[in-house]
Amino acid sequence: MKLATRATSHPDGELLVVSQDLRQCVRARGAQTLQQALDRWHDIEPLLEDQYEALNAGREPGTQTVEPLDLMAAMPRSYQFLDASAFLAHNHILSRAWGFEPRTLLDPPLMYQGLSDRFLPPHGAVTFRSESDDIDLEAEFAVITDRVPLGTGKEQACAHIKLVVLLNDWSLRAFGPAEMKGGFGFIHAKPPSAISAFAVTPSSLGDHWNNARIGLTASTSINGVHFGHPHGGEMSYGFDELIAHAAATRDLCAGTVIGSGTVSSVNYASVGSGCIAERRAIDTIEKKAPMPYLKFGDRVRIDALDPEGRSVFGAIDQVVTAGSRRP
Repeated sequence: MKLATRATSHPDGELLVVSQDLRQCVRARGAQTLQQALDRWHDIEPLLEDQYEALNAGREPGTQTVEPLDLMAAMPRSYQFLDASAFLAHNHILSRAWGFEPRTLLDPPLMYQGLSDRFLPPHGAVTFRSESDDIDLEAEFAVITDRVPLGTGKEQACAHIKLVVLLNDWSLRAFGPAEMKGGFGFIHAKPPSAISAFAVTPSSLGDHWNNARIGLTASTSINGVHFGHPHGGEMSYGFDELIAHAAATRDLCAGTVIGSGTVSSVNYASVGSGCIAERRAIDTIEKKAPMPYLKFGDRVRIDALDPEGRSVFGAIDQVVTAGSRRP
């Protein structure tokens, strides 16, 4: 099943059921917004699945053409966004470049609580105050859960994963080192993230959902030039482990978004990277001039394609833009 959110006057928009080919849609029955659906997923999911089946069979009334520019982030805002660093390849590249101790699977996954009062739509301008803040992209996969009880273990966690999305965790690298040194989490370094227009159920991914990992590449380009296509299957910690880690001391509300962190590969020489910070670390290792961070006017595109070349979540296609600064 595939879902989307159409922009309305309400900040949570209007929930849509979308056809498998992402071309047709219909207003969802039983819930006006995705948050409402997740709050009552046990009751609402069968209604949505029935609509999805009828839509794909061409017998659902009220069908409309999908207008991509009318779509918000599939999850326009959430009560909670937890972002991890689940690819140890990323950590090992950075540790080799900057000389800190690399993490291993014996260590718990890294995770922080991010900004969730809004997720940016997957198209259009994204405003930043200054190029000197070192603007960076981060290509990630993410899952959206129903309510996860306190103490949920890895074995039970997958049952709470209801939807999968693509995510660009925009970052301002100029602030990261000082905030990490402070040890109290990110504020300035993490502006709002962007979420793909379409959210899909794990079952709709077929063989591309395996071992609580997404078996697709996160393909990224900057100004039309290929930047990287690392594979989601290389996650060192699966989403089941991330959920169990997050739920160790608290329950997770329905609609919690959990990000994978930058998709990364040990084969970075051939597949590239999921963020500029990692590319700059590789440049340091290889004694090259570091790649510059993003500039105003740069266009960033992130997509995940199936083996037939079809977009699974819809592309995140955005332009870095100068924002007006208030006095």
